[in-house]
Amino acid sequence: MKHRHNWLIASLISICSVTGYAQKTEIYTHNLAAYNHAVDLYNNRDFVAAKHKFSSLKSEFDDLSEYKANCVYYEAFSAIQNGERDGDKMMLNFVERFPTSTKQNTAFLEVGDYYFKNANYPYALKWYKRVETRNLSIQQEEDFNFKYAYGLFAVKRYDQAKGIFQKLLTSQEYGSQAKYYYGFIAYQDDDYDNADRYLGEIADDKELGDDVPYYMANIKFKTGQFQEAIDIAEPFLAKADRNEHSEISKIIGESYFNLNKYAEAIPHLKNYKGKRRKWNNTDYYLLGYAYYKQNDYENAIANFNKIIGGKNSVSQNAYYHLAECYLKTDLKTEALNAFRNASQMDYSEDIKKDAWLNYAKLSYEIGNPYKSVPDVLQEYLDLYPKSSAKDEISELLISAYISSKDYVGALEALKGKNETHHKELYQKVALYRGIQLFNDGNYNNAKEYFGIAVDNPMDSKITARAIFWKAETNYLSNNYKDALEGFQQFKNMNTSELSENEIIDYNIAYSYFKLKDYNRAGDNFQTFINSRPNDSDKLNDAYLRLGDAYYVSSNYSKAITAYNHIINSKGIDRDYAHFQRAMSYGFIRKNNAKIDDFNAFLKAYPKSTLRDDAYYELGNSYVVAENNDAALSTYNNLLKEYKRSSYVPKALLKQGLIYYNIERDNEALDKYRRVVKEFPNTSEAKQAVANARQIYVDLGRVDEYASWVKGLDFVTVTDSDLDNDMYESAEKQYLLNNRKKAITAFKKYLKEFPNGGHALNANFYLAEALFNEKQQTASIPYYSYVIDQGRNEFTEQALSRLSQAYLEANNWAKAMPILEQLEEQADFPQNITFAQSNLMKGYYELENYDAAVAYAEKVLLRPKLENRIKSDAKIIIARSAFKTGDERKAEQAYKEVGTIAKGELKAESLYYDAYFKHQEGNYKVSNTVVQQLVADYSAYKYFGAKGLIVMAKNFYELKDAYQATYILESVIKNFSDYKDVTDEAKVELAKIKKKEAETNESVNPDN
Repeated sequence: MKHRHNWLIASLISICSVTGYAQKTEIYTHNLAAYNHAVDLYNNRDFVAAKHKFSSLKSEFDDLSEYKANCVYYEAFSAIQNGERDGDKMMLNFVERFPTSTKQNTAFLEVGDYYFKNANYPYALKWYKRVETRNLSIQQEEDFNFKYAYGLFAVKRYDQAKGIFQKLLTSQEYGSQAKYYYGFIAYQDDDYDNADRYLGEIADDKELGDDVPYYMANIKFKTGQFQEAIDIAEPFLAKADRNEHSEISKIIGESYFNLNKYAEAIPHLKNYKGKRRKWNNTDYYLLGYAYYKQNDYENAIANFNKIIGGKNSVSQNAYYHLAECYLKTDLKTEALNAFRNASQMDYSEDIKKDAWLNYAKLSYEIGNPYKSVPDVLQEYLDLYPKSSAKDEISELLISAYISSKDYVGALEALKGKNETHHKELYQKVALYRGIQLFNDGNYNNAKEYFGIAVDNPMDSKITARAIFWKAETNYLSNNYKDALEGFQQFKNMNTSELSENEIIDYNIAYSYFKLKDYNRAGDNFQTFINSRPNDSDKLNDAYLRLGDAYYVSSNYSKAITAYNHIINSKGIDRDYAHFQRAMSYGFIRKNNAKIDDFNAFLKAYPKSTLRDDAYYELGNSYVVAENNDAALSTYNNLLKEYKRSSYVPKALLKQGLIYYNIERDNEALDKYRRVVKEFPNTSEAKQAVANARQIYVDLGRVDEYASWVKGLDFVTVTDSDLDNDMYESAEKQYLLNNRKKAITAFKKYLKEFPNGGHALNANFYLAEALFNEKQQTASIPYYSYVIDQGRNEFTEQALSRLSQAYLEANNWAKAMPILEQLEEQADFPQNITFAQSNLMKGYYELENYDAAVAYAEKVLLRPKLENRIKSDAKIIIARSAFKTGDERKAEQAYKEVGTIAKGELKAESLYYDAYFKHQEGNYKVSNTVVQQLVADYSAYKYFGAKGLIVMAKNFYELKDAYQATYILESVIKNFSDYKDVTDEAKVELAKIKKKEAETNESVNPDN
């Protein structure tokens, strides 16, 4: 029984085991079928379903099972094929979990191939680098190597790719492709031997050789085989696509260029479209030079001038040839800039030296906007002291000094030169320097240079002119005797051809006049008049002075004849002549004629500055005629119309005397007391006190007189003898022109007697002495004192001087009211003109442009106006119009300024002429004006710099970007003292560079 039990147990175990095995086999068979079904789905590229199947199956197999590893592999690869983000991560998980799986290497290879087929080369390379090639067949290894190398090539890791392609060069399947890519990499590395060899071997391959001719042509070009490059490239050109066509054209064009076949090169160079549709400076240079060699200078310029900001040997060559093209087309200003640019580069010493010489010569010929012409010429001599052009440039240097009016420099350059023409030039330049200083009012130094010209008598005409101008200098320095001797010496020389001869009698006459030899003065004025000069102003003035000479000599009948000429011809200052004629009638005892003439004067000249004089003299004439009512009425007209006239206190005294004589004492006292009240400290006030005293005594009202006088400081001065002595001592020093001693003495007097009897005179003379000693600020309180005393004999001069002191201190706030007072009270026309002209300037400075224009128009109505003052007035009108936006009015005003202005105002008018012509689109004409500005007025650098900006704008409008940018860069570099100008230049330069950078990749808009 026991055995049977054991058998039963064994049978049961056996039955259970067979049953369990059968169950497992059934499950395994089922899973295998599902696995195979999943594989079929995978092979049929149903990766979504396959992934789902493998994902559910992988847990049915043991971890050590190959089926498990395969499920994980296929699941991951299906995810990759589905483009799922975690596909890579799943495959890496497979690699880590199943390091012994036979799918490991396959996974690396197949995932790499998947990414390779999809052109995702970085991912492909990530997997390819894990592949172990030992287990691959030869064919598989070649296939892998090509894909791996191509992936490296695609991501531009050429060095690594090159080594792998090299292994495939003899491959039957991949050899041609390997040669292509190996050759291309060699081409990229400038390894033209290998590039030529391997690309040449597959040039006829229809699948690979489409772009090989381009590379072959470029290789030939880069190795200097230009004809071979042309031979390869030209047949390829017709079938090249657009981008290839551009590049092939460049190769052909530059090959022809290097073979000096410029006509053949031009069409191909033009067909090149540039990198990213942009050319660079070298591209423009090649085409420009090709045109240059064909003598097509306009097209050469059009390309050379696109080269902006170049700083290499190509640019230096381009700028030099550009300058030559400009010269060939007579564009000298443009040539100057291009030669200057080439001369500042050091890449070719020969080009630099030749450019410098041309730059120097052109600077002399047309002027230089950046530096004075003499400085340019001297710099050339310093740089090239052994140049064969040294003597020529030295001569130009002297001439340049003269033409630029740098006579000091010219004299320095002429020193030590013994040739006759140099000595003649030395004498002439000394004369010119003297005239220059004379025009600046520097008479002492001017006389020194006139003396040098006289002492070096190489040319008799220059000697004569120097004698004349030395005499003129003596005259203006109040050395009338020496002036007369000089003028007479000049007249005795052979001077008929000289312009100075036309006025020599006039000058001699004035010298006699100043020496108070009126008879000889009159004779010479008459001689001048008889010569009937063309200068109508001087002829008119000669008649006036002739009349004055007769007048002063008491020859009133002849004086009247001379004055009649002025009156009848309606010449300048005919109001003065009329006044003098009336006065002459009085002196020849024709009082009625005098009265009639003054009445005619007052009717004829309603705006004359002599009207108050005429009223006063007419009143006096009525007194002589014993017509007291007419006299009183005439004086009243004076008092009413000219309240600030210096004749007011005199007229009041006259009225007082008339009232006294007709026994209207109280009215006489009223007049005298008014003089004292309104004009204290004047001689008229003292006379009024004396006259009033007599009336008070006559009326027996002495106590009233005493009470009145007690309040008058200038009458009750104590210690009057000391007062008089101290004043007379100071006045004596003043009259002897010992100004420093006079200043000390007057200050001492005013300290002792601030309200002394001579306080008015002392303050005025002290102010004058200080002013003439260039102590204008110190003179201010003393002139102010004189003005505060009411109208007196010094008022006008004090107002003029005080306003000058404030103007020199640039204190417009204090100057303006003084100028207004001067305008109102002045008797002398020159003071009225001075006041009005400075008021117009003051209002302009204070930005009150309407008032500035109103005063400018007042000034222009003044008679006998100097051109200097006319141009000042017109410039104020022009500037004000420009400031207020009225450019039409400004343009007209600047035109008028240009006809009469000199110096800086002329420079300003030329600048605005160029500006307005630019605005109108007349760019070439505008440039001509700027050239005149910088050539003839180089001393006025501010307007020259502003003119250059206008010139730059003109050139850009004329399609010359090189000139525009070069000029603006030069302005920025050379005119840093004028920030507003350089700021404007920077703005314009940035705008141009931004625009040019759109077509020229060499242009950096930020630099």
